[in-house]
Amino acid sequence: MTVTVKFWSYFKDHTECAETSLELPPDATLGEAHAAVIAQFPVLGDMQNSTLKAVGVNYQPDEFLLNDDDEISLFPPVQGG
Repeated sequence: MTVTVKFWSYFKDHTECAETSLELPPDATLGEAHAAVIAQFPVLGDMQNSTLKAVGVNYQPDEFLLNDDDEISLFPPVQGG
């Protein structure tokens, strides 16, 4: 299956792109997709435990099962003050 991964905030700067596509096996999880992204963009590895992940418009856990053509968004942790 193919999914699109969009990068937001400084993740876009670190990857030097706004989005990428991933080819994943059927029944892949969001966590597996995140691991594939880190393999492609190792610069995001240090932030893997604090990355916010959404599929469509909803935040999802790593165990979430993906479908063909899903759109994943990866966000750095939200900070405020």
